[in-house]
Amino acid sequence: MQPTLPSRDLVLVGAGHTNLHVVRMWRMQPIPDVRLTLVSPFSRATYSGMLPGTLAGLYQPDDMEIDLHRFSTSCGVRLIVSEVVSFDPKKRRVHFNDRPPIRFDVASIGIGSVPSAEAVWRDHPDVLSIKPMATFLRRLNAWLDAAQSSEQLQVSIVGAGAAGLEVTFCLEAFLKTRGVDAAVTLIDSGETVLPGYREKSIRLADAELQRRGIALVTGVRVQEFNEGQLRLADGETLPADLVIWATGASPPPVLEQFDLPKADDGFLAVHNTLQTTADSSVFVVGDTATLIENPLPKAGVYAVREGPVLWENIQRTFAGHELVRYDPQRGFLSMLATGDGSAIGQFKGFSFQGGWVWKWKDRIDRKFMRMFQDYRPMSAEMAGHRSAADTSPADGSPTAMRCRGCGGKVGANVLAAALERLDVPPSPYVKQGLNPPDDAAVLDPKVATADVLSVDFFPAFLDDPYLVGRVAALNSLSDLWATGARPLGAMAMVTLPEGAANQQAELLYQLVAGGLHELNAIDAALLGGHTTEGEELIIGYSVVGDLGGEKPFSKAGLKPGDRLILTKSLGTGVLLAAHMLSTCRAEWIDAMLRTMLLSNAAAAAIARGFELTAVTDVTGFGLAGHLLEMLDASKVNAELGLAELPVLGGFAALSADGIRSTLDPANRETADRIDLATSDFTGQPGYDALFDPQTSGGMLIGVSADATEAILSNLRDAGYEQAAVIGIVTESTTTLSRLSVTVTLEK
Repeated sequence: MQPTLPSRDLVLVGAGHTNLHVVRMWRMQPIPDVRLTLVSPFSRATYSGMLPGTLAGLYQPDDMEIDLHRFSTSCGVRLIVSEVVSFDPKKRRVHFNDRPPIRFDVASIGIGSVPSAEAVWRDHPDVLSIKPMATFLRRLNAWLDAAQSSEQLQVSIVGAGAAGLEVTFCLEAFLKTRGVDAAVTLIDSGETVLPGYREKSIRLADAELQRRGIALVTGVRVQEFNEGQLRLADGETLPADLVIWATGASPPPVLEQFDLPKADDGFLAVHNTLQTTADSSVFVVGDTATLIENPLPKAGVYAVREGPVLWENIQRTFAGHELVRYDPQRGFLSMLATGDGSAIGQFKGFSFQGGWVWKWKDRIDRKFMRMFQDYRPMSAEMAGHRSAADTSPADGSPTAMRCRGCGGKVGANVLAAALERLDVPPSPYVKQGLNPPDDAAVLDPKVATADVLSVDFFPAFLDDPYLVGRVAALNSLSDLWATGARPLGAMAMVTLPEGAANQQAELLYQLVAGGLHELNAIDAALLGGHTTEGEELIIGYSVVGDLGGEKPFSKAGLKPGDRLILTKSLGTGVLLAAHMLSTCRAEWIDAMLRTMLLSNAAAAAIARGFELTAVTDVTGFGLAGHLLEMLDASKVNAELGLAELPVLGGFAALSADGIRSTLDPANRETADRIDLATSDFTGQPGYDALFDPQTSGGMLIGVSADATEAILSNLRDAGYEQAAVIGIVTESTTTLSRLSVTVTLEK
């Protein structure tokens, strides 16, 4: 988080070429006193120009993808991975399907288009839309994995424009690499392939289709797909096991929920400044936009050319200056991969084909992608670009010296604004608290007994306050679940960076809304809290729980022969450290967040149903530290198998590169109590995982040998897919417990 909150917000909705140009330019010259947020439903953006080549095996998937986590972090940009469901320009809010809305002062919308004739392809298991391209390869591979047919596959591609034609050519090579025998048919309602292209380009494409033995059906529209048959408008039917839908562009259905003017084609109407015709602070780009004064074909090349104009006009909007016009190019170079190291090209009055065309296209595409695959962290000079003037109040007055003590509390108006937006439900446990707000929370002893207390908090680890708030609540509640208690409520503890009151209120709202989401899920109450100002964002909760008359779980009680079960994977410390360095891949972060957001509530409930011997949760002191606490309390030793330790994807690679959490050295001070089967372990990722501090980590459960399989089965059924037996408790002959580490356990 930034030490001082900017007073204005720029939000980019969609990670298309135009919006990503703004992110790239932000890295070079961020706009003073503005925070940039990028919103995308996916953590990776796919470059459409390289998807066909990737299908053909000419590229690796990473070559065509932009890792949005790494790119955003390296550029100093907040990333929100979520699906937008509506856009409110009057209230200046972007709404999501799974989290609270965010505000904006200036926004740019670029969510692309979808193939037309949605009724035919939507939700049909054997019809794969080419969009969203970010998931196309995964969906295609999943379909082929499930098909498992020894007969010749009948594949139809609907849409013979540039995208459909390229996919048709390159799909043939892809299917061969999968060992799939397929008959491919290309279908289009137009009279020829490549509508709008020169006649010679069309002839070159026709000849390539004939050479490949790919059937071509033109001049007829597909009306229905049912039970392996495509029914055409002329009454004919074609056999099809798999249909790939690559027709012309139609507006995404979600645009109906965008309260902005639409053009006749259903896309958002914009002027040549790229502004929507309704709101000067909202821009619309790429396929999502239709220029009223100069309508353009829906082609990615225009989106690329719009980037510099969008960036210029965003800066001008914040500065209050007159905007510049986007003048579309009259013609552009088009090159279509044929999947065999050749390509068909067209430029101005010329059409051509050959291997040299592919090399030309490959060079252009790789150069383009290099601009967005530079994940080196922003330089210290750029990161600290803001001057004192940049962060002073919007009215131009000098920033006052901040008080400490109680004078450092956040203002009552900030608290009121955040609480007003939070929907805090009443709780049967609470006699007085937040409904209405009071000085302290009073619990009702007739309903539940508050007999377990704990507290935990940490600095924000992502620049996404809602997710940080969710994880902070789960992390704090985990201490209650580790004792077997039912959470009754929590009090928030928040330190907010200094800034304008409206920005502090928004940040506080997002944070606490995340925590409230988790509290509501377990019928626990938000009891209140305390908020102050500081140099960085810090969030945590003081939590209270009820044992319901049951005996609490304890760290003590392990017996020789007991099995040690770990419910979640290790590695969050290293992955979070790597994220700060922009070296943690998107798929690794996605998996890490899923693990962090996996509540320990179900694991605690499952544990309560078994004769457990000891329980704890694995957090900041790492697995070795928390396990040694259990062994000391129980006066036993344990044998641990490195091969049995579940670790997050990417941990091994990042650990091998020497990336460590800042708490790792302190955690390694327990290493003198660990006996290694071989000294080679000290350089292994599994060994490093012993000391890696965990945020919202799993539970470590001691259970008798005969109950092990049953509890493991229950845990996995409840969603703890990585739950595993990692160790066996052994006798101790010394006053201080020791931990023996082997390659694998002898069960």
